[in-house]
Amino acid sequence: MNYLLKLQDRISAKPFGKRIFSRLVAGKAPYFLTIRPQIIELRHNYIKASMRKRRAVFNHLKTVHAIASCNLCEFAAGICMEASIPKHRRWIPVGMNVSYLHKAKTDLTATCDLSEVDWESCDQVDCEVSVKDADGTEVVHATIYMKVSDRKK
Repeated sequence: MNYLLKLQDRISAKPFGKRIFSRLVAGKAPYFLTIRPQIIELRHNYIKASMRKRRAVFNHLKTVHAIASCNLCEFAAGICMEASIPKHRRWIPVGMNVSYLHKAKTDLTATCDLSEVDWESCDQVDCEVSVKDADGTEVVHATIYMKVSDRKK
């Protein structure tokens, strides 16, 4: 089992465990803390994460700022990669394509599913991230391109 999934198992069972685990993970890249992401579900090849609509992530229209939603997409894709990739491999984002489909007027939930990835032979993973509002409407769709290679010995 991946170290991130083991850590989640240890921490999440405790009071406020999911919140603490989410904060620890987001703190690895401090700019993620600006959106205060919460990991709802994390398992091998899958993540569901959320962020609350609050003043700190508003734009001038009082909806969730486009870059805050991009941050959620990158958080979801990166954590899903980290929880899924074999120990002898590594990843790095090399590109991102984002479509803003609707105004984000509520809390947001992002999902990323990498169940189709062949981790042993891939050299790039295209992480499809769907961000939906509280009504289930997809407001943002992102494809984050991750270069994958073997770790140097």
